[in-house]
Formats: sequence, C-alpha cells, structure tokens
Amino acid sequence: MNTIAQNLNTIQDRINKTCTTHGRNPDEVKLLLATKTVDTKRIIKAFEAGYNLIAENKIQELRKKFKALQSFPHENHFIGHLQSNKVKFLSRNNVQCLHSLDRKRLAKRLQNRMTFEKKSMDVLIQVNTSAEKSKFGINPEDTLEFVKYVATLDRLNIKGLMTIGLFSSKKEKVVPCFKKLRNLKDEIEAAQIKNVEMKELSMGMSNDFEWAIAEGATIIRVGTSVFGERPYPDSYYWNEG
Repeated sequence: MNTIAQNLNTIQDRINKTCTTHGRNPDEVKLLLATKTVDTKRIIKAFEAGYNLIAENKIQELRKKFKALQSFPHENHFIGHLQSNKVKFLSRNNVQCLHSLDRKRLAKRLQNRMTFEKKSMDVLIQVNTSAEKSKFGINPEDTLEFVKYVATLDRLNIKGLMTIGLFSSKKEKVVPCFKKLRNLKDEIEAAQIKNVEMKELSMGMSNDFEWAIAEGATIIRVGTSVFGERPYPDSYYWNEG
C-alpha cells in the first residue's frame, strides 16, 4: 500500500520535470487516476496521499465502488465508452465530468437526463486522433460541427477535448495524435462558439503522458504507473468495439 504513495510522488516528480522542460506550470496539469480494476482500499490509499481525482471506464465498476468511496472527498470522472441507455448512472454516482462524448445520440440522451434531473454536466468531446477503427471518438474533421451541435444543448457544459493516443512505444507515432488534438482545440477556440470552453485537453496515460504534457495536456489519465500492472493491456479496457 505504501508503494501507491511512492508511485504518486514519482509521477508528480515526472510531471514537474516535464513541465519545467517545456515552460509550463505544473499546476496546469491534473493527475487523474484511472481506477479500472483497482479495489477501493487501494484507491483510498491514493486519497490519503492527497490525490482525489479519479475515473472509471465501466459503469458497473463505477456503481460497485460508489458506496465505499462516497465518504471520502473526491472528484469523479467517467472516461470509458458510454452506452446511451446508461447515462442515468452518471449523476447517480456523482460523476462530475464525462470525457467520452462522441455522438449525437449520447449527447441528446444526456441532455434529456440532465433536464429531467434539473442538473448540468461537464463534458469533453472524445476525438479519434489515431484513426484506428477499434477506437471510439469522433473523426477530427467532424469535431467542429459536433461541438457546435453540443453547444446548443444547455445542460451540457463543453470544457475541452479528449483523445487516446496510438498504442505504441514509438514517440513519432504517438505525438501526432496529441498535436492533432491541440490543433483542434485552437481551431474551436478561433470559432468563438457560444457556451464552449476549451479549457481542458485530456490526453496521455502511463506510457505516454510526458509526451502529452509537452503538447499541452491539462489532464493526464494514469493508472498502471500508480496501482501496478493490470491483467490485460490498456488497449483491452479502451477497445469495446
């Protein structure tokens, strides 16, 4: 259990060094703990170490862990592919931000649910920057028009963009995914769409977060480097196709 705190310190040191190298303020980069397959006792150890931003990939895991974690102050995001018939479980389990909004049907369902509950929700638009058929996310060339559509839904607060980089150890293959997301952010900002913020770029995971920070990431999603290896590689948990 002590290893979790040590791992978090190591990750934070890497964040700080990367930010210094690239002239960024470390306070601009949030460390989001990807807690898929991680039991609640280990998540609580991360809370005790001072890190309280977490996210799940699967609704069933989100629901399973909710009661055990609700007494601990934390912020809960959802980063996995979300079926439109499960949007009701987001607010029921105190999810503050959905990182994976990528289609109109889901946006409309979420808008209707938030209207019914008299609430609103922060969302990030997921973009498939790697052009892999196995990954979810809107096509980069369709992103601006999709953002314009979501901006008409008054219960959804667009806060930025999210992507999953190509699963590769080669920097020259991964970094273009992050550059593409940053360029889309700039394009959307230039369009000055009402009710749209491009505050967040959610990109980078355990194997590539330093490259993502160099390209402007404001949220990095780290799990394995904090909690240890999972039974399957990251690609297994993201690819539901």
